[in-house]
Amino acid sequence: MKAFLQRYCRNYGAVIGALVLLAVMAFALFAPVLYEDSPWLMVADPLVHPFADPAYPFGTDMLGRDITAGMLYGARVSLLVGVISTAVALLFGILIGAVAGYCGGRIDDALMRFTEFFQTIPQLAMAVVIVAIFNPSIYSIVGAISVVSWPPVARLVRSEFLSLKQREFVQAAVVIGQKPLRIIATQILPNAMSPIIVSASFMVATAILTESALSFLGLGDRNMMSWGFMIGAARTMIREAWWMSVWPGVAILLTVLSINLIGEGLNDAMNPQLRRRGE
Repeated sequence: MKAFLQRYCRNYGAVIGALVLLAVMAFALFAPVLYEDSPWLMVADPLVHPFADPAYPFGTDMLGRDITAGMLYGARVSLLVGVISTAVALLFGILIGAVAGYCGGRIDDALMRFTEFFQTIPQLAMAVVIVAIFNPSIYSIVGAISVVSWPPVARLVRSEFLSLKQREFVQAAVVIGQKPLRIIATQILPNAMSPIIVSASFMVATAILTESALSFLGLGDRNMMSWGFMIGAARTMIREAWWMSVWPGVAILLTVLSINLIGEGLNDAMNPQLRRRGE
């Protein structure tokens, strides 16, 4: 663990990304403490400029709602959707990829054709259709993002399993009579986790962008403030109140960029070839 942290810290961008993400998570966690009132409440005059009033550092929107409160509560939605949808997609993708890679043959062909069917449809288009069919809510958004996110994971896990099941330690487990489920869980999957973890970090960033796009299009949960909704609501006020769309846009940019930097740092720390070069 110490060696891993040392390799990770060599990537200064990854360290900065981790610090930024920790700050975003802290603001999201303590949002109800910092702002007890709902971000939907009209608390001041409309269109207060940023930094004009210390009580509203990022200003207010056209209805007098505090943009700072919306930013903090929006972070909760973005991180929640990103983490949960990625976890669901990983679970389903690992299951499909593990079965396909380990069993091979007709099972592999059938599962890969099933995976390719989902990959032929643009992700955002499919997510829009799913959310529209099941009515916009946090549950339909998480489900839609999970549905469009699992195919790349399945293909990655399949390729790892196809490679690892030929290794000597797996063949030895087969010879001594271990059951396939145990071999998958204790021998192959732990050795395939490094690329899966790196891929998961990028999936969280993609999920946040997808949720923001859905909210921007008016398909977000109407009961929850999100960064995408704030940008969508501000698009008609871009000339009169630039700050209404700039601040949530900057929040999305920094959050997604920090997660991508973390993913690159994890890749540098876990990649065996880079590891040997560094050592």
